[in-house]
Amino acid sequence: MPRAMSNASGPTLRRNQACRTCRKKKLKCDASRPHCGQCVKHWKGIISVPAPEGYAHPEEPQCSYDPIEGLTLSESMNPGEKIRQLEEQIVELKRKLQEAGIADSPSASSDFSNGARPSPAERRLSSLAPPSYTITSSPEPPASSVPRSDISLPRGGLNVASSLRSTSPAASLPRSSTSSPDGQGPESLLSMFTYGWNVDLPAPNEMKRFIEVFFECDTCGSRILHRPSFLASLNYSPKDSRFPHPALLHAICASASRWASTEYSATLDGIRRDTFAEYHAGKTRQYIDRTMASGKDIFHVLQACIILSWYFYAEGRWVEVWIFAGFQTRVSVPLRLNHRGTFTSHGTGSPGAYLAPPKDQKDLEMRRRTWWMTVVFDRIVSVGGWLHGIEYKHIATELPLRRTDFESDQLVASNPQNLHTENFYTTHPPLYTDSFLLFIKAVMLFGLVTDFNTEFTLKYPSASLRTENPLRDPTFRGLERLVAVDFLANLPVEYRDYLYTMFQTPGSVDTDLYMVHLLPHAASITLHNPFIDFDDPQSLSTNRCMAAADAILEAYYIFTKAMAFSNGYLTFPPLIAKLHPFVTICWYLAAVVKIQVCKHMIDSNQPSAEIAIWGEINAMRHAMMDYGAISPVGTRQERLLSTLMDEIVRSTTQERPLEIAQPRLYPFSHKSAFSDPNGVGAPLPALPAIETIGSSMTSPLGMSGVHAHMAQTASQVPWLAARSDMSQSHSPQSHASSSGSFML
Repeated sequence: MPRAMSNASGPTLRRNQACRTCRKKKLKCDASRPHCGQCVKHWKGIISVPAPEGYAHPEEPQCSYDPIEGLTLSESMNPGEKIRQLEEQIVELKRKLQEAGIADSPSASSDFSNGARPSPAERRLSSLAPPSYTITSSPEPPASSVPRSDISLPRGGLNVASSLRSTSPAASLPRSSTSSPDGQGPESLLSMFTYGWNVDLPAPNEMKRFIEVFFECDTCGSRILHRPSFLASLNYSPKDSRFPHPALLHAICASASRWASTEYSATLDGIRRDTFAEYHAGKTRQYIDRTMASGKDIFHVLQACIILSWYFYAEGRWVEVWIFAGFQTRVSVPLRLNHRGTFTSHGTGSPGAYLAPPKDQKDLEMRRRTWWMTVVFDRIVSVGGWLHGIEYKHIATELPLRRTDFESDQLVASNPQNLHTENFYTTHPPLYTDSFLLFIKAVMLFGLVTDFNTEFTLKYPSASLRTENPLRDPTFRGLERLVAVDFLANLPVEYRDYLYTMFQTPGSVDTDLYMVHLLPHAASITLHNPFIDFDDPQSLSTNRCMAAADAILEAYYIFTKAMAFSNGYLTFPPLIAKLHPFVTICWYLAAVVKIQVCKHMIDSNQPSAEIAIWGEINAMRHAMMDYGAISPVGTRQERLLSTLMDEIVRSTTQERPLEIAQPRLYPFSHKSAFSDPNGVGAPLPALPAIETIGSSMTSPLGMSGVHAHMAQTASQVPWLAARSDMSQSHSPQSHASSSGSFML
């Protein structure tokens, strides 16, 4: 039976005659023009209530139809006309940005420009938008700019030679008529887009400045790069494969920010935070994640990872430090960087090395240095007593060449030494020895100590099980002798006496060589500290720890003398900021020993001797705080040390123990060390005190420099007088010859 037609129903519509809104919502549409009944009804419902604050109701129903052949649509419904209007708006906005001088800044109103500390959510999003760079002459960014969304650009072809060289008569960047010769004028961001400069990086001239600061001040990551060729590669177009990888440039920005960035602030707990560095660290991590997925540019990204790891270490961000240490070590192994020549192949049945053989000596040397800085980082972060990422027996790579040979591009035979060379720690071929190579050996020696401590702890997990005297262990005896005496005693003469001659080169410090003289003492404390026994005057561990702590203090006093002679405390960055970040751990270990000594003196009621120890503890605290002004690891270590001091601060009879000054410190070291209630200022040291600092003359106890003050209390503290054999290696005139070596 046929269906009855309803008179209420409208005419049947053909396909696509209903409005777009009704089709999307699957509603019945009457196709009325210009607006259908459904859309009009919905619009009336919206405007029947007041609009919320900051919101305006639409002036008409939001109803549109598909174009019909032969029917002219209004401008509001014509997509072609709408596209034309949008294009005109884009052109007008670009013109206004250029007139306002904002086109040079990727995000002039970004939160990164005001120095405020971003929230956790903002930090997570920081890698999605580039930061603000001060490129124009105006010190403050315009407040009317609008943050942009993420823009990912290919590494196109921008010739940045003119911006990266002080003088360049040819091949300069196209500039507007108002741009300045040095690239500081309102150069259009569109020009940077067109010619391929990565806008996530600072402007070319700013990038050059960060690179120069990086090579000048960074004592860690810069060791893996060939400086002359790296600087020369900046003259290529960014689209050229010889131009530095962006991951390296971002990592360099993060590292150099400690000495060059002004976009930092202090958190409530006094920790330095740098938004510029955080942004570039995030960008570097993006490239690392991308390489983990694809394997593309793996060696360059590995180098960037190493630079970033040292940045995290200087920041004291331990979780990231541990993660990156394990990551880069494990990545280096499949690259076969731990093999001789950094390459090996096992025949047709094996994939061999992921990397091709080195192209030339420079490529080979960069691989060696990349590997050794990876291993050095692994050993340094293992100071807490955990296992290393790779064992000594699995490392066959030769030591690098001297820095002068590396950068001179002269053909030099490979270094004959590796970890398996006989007498590795006590034999130093003159043609293959410099401060960096000695630093590598000192760090690997420190790694032997952490290895021994880890194995000993695993064997005897509790103190009650450690009944065996470690001195009966031949491994302990050989390692102890190598650390405490043989290594420093067998340094070449020109390196052995560095601490006592460093003030002769004002304005500079060889931070690698400085660490060479600290690391054996830090290793000695690490090795012996678990076995300290103040009740035993003949305890070797007590004597070794005391002598090592005094030697680290002596090195710090000599460093302050060098700063005084060079006015290094008046410059920026201060000379102390150029020291290796591991120096804070050495200071911390020395202070821990002094805290134990101070506690013993408090318990045995020796207030006069206690005062001198308080001054030494405070000297180490102030050194960490001074270093923390540039690298937060110093501040973090001082906070950790203050926690350990809680017990002796509560139990001491001194009124203000944390304000007791060390008379051998120079007054610029830290203002609180020489606070004067009368406001007269810090007392200046007498001339004889300056002349005797760092003196190699031995005391009646056989001790030099800072050790001599202990002679006054030797009669009250028996175990202080038993250290006459411990300090001979500290004086440049008393180094004994030894050819012993040690390998676990």
